[in-house]
Amino acid sequence: MAWMWKRKSLIATSLIVAVSLFAALMNYSEKTGSVPRPVFGHASKNNWTSTSPHKGYVSVPKQEPLELHCELCSIVSSSGQMLGQAAGPLIDSAPCIWRMNNAPTRGFEADVGGRTTLRVVSHTSVPLLLQKPQHFFGQENDTVFVVWGPLRNMRKDGKGIVYNMLRQAVTNYPHARIYVTTEERMNYCDMIFKKETGKDRIQSGSYLSTGWFTLILAMDMCKEIHIYGMINDTYCKSEAHRKVPYHYYEAGSRDECAEYLLHESAPYGGHRFITEKSVFSKWAKTHTIKFFNPPS
Repeated sequence: MAWMWKRKSLIATSLIVAVSLFAALMNYSEKTGSVPRPVFGHASKNNWTSTSPHKGYVSVPKQEPLELHCELCSIVSSSGQMLGQAAGPLIDSAPCIWRMNNAPTRGFEADVGGRTTLRVVSHTSVPLLLQKPQHFFGQENDTVFVVWGPLRNMRKDGKGIVYNMLRQAVTNYPHARIYVTTEERMNYCDMIFKKETGKDRIQSGSYLSTGWFTLILAMDMCKEIHIYGMINDTYCKSEAHRKVPYHYYEAGSRDECAEYLLHESAPYGGHRFITEKSVFSKWAKTHTIKFFNPPS
């Protein structure tokens, strides 16, 4: 009988401990607003946390889904609008900072900040990254790279030129975290463009921009989004618009608005930057998206 009493006592004690732990967890959740999530990767630098897998983006070469989430993402455009705005400290204060393609920070820290946690990269910009592989993929760089591109360049059967480049980069730099957009996700982004604009991307002879893929990815991964240096769809028609280079790091390049208007009216092969900007403004009404420098 004694052993039965001891067993019941042990069970009761265990239940009390379990209930106490559960109560403590719930109390923490009420104070913070959410149950704590496990930290993913180098959280001390990037503040990423794990979440449900994003199956539209898979790692090179293991094909594992991307699992990232951030409370606040600062998205820095490559626009010349960034110049002279001194937004660097504000950008760097965000937990997660996104950049596009090969846009540099060195020499531009005052305006664009110095930290990078994620880069969305066009298939056409991969060769530019590979010109400085140690800088982008070396051990000291823990940036996550998400590369988008058409199947002909991204196929994994040895015939995808860009995918082969990325696979070699991971071989040379095992620390590098490189993901590619799946064919299904690419088709999804096309579908969203048609749904939002009424235009079939292929039939209209246009290409989606890296900004388009960036915003769609950010709405999946970021609770709040701050966008720097991205003009709205009416900006270039306003008398107060600034003449700035298309890219902040290419002094003397074509004026941004001239470039946008050229692409918007191109019969084939152009980006529809202005059309995309009108969609982004629409999304900002239903998502927590804020525009800075200039404000939308």
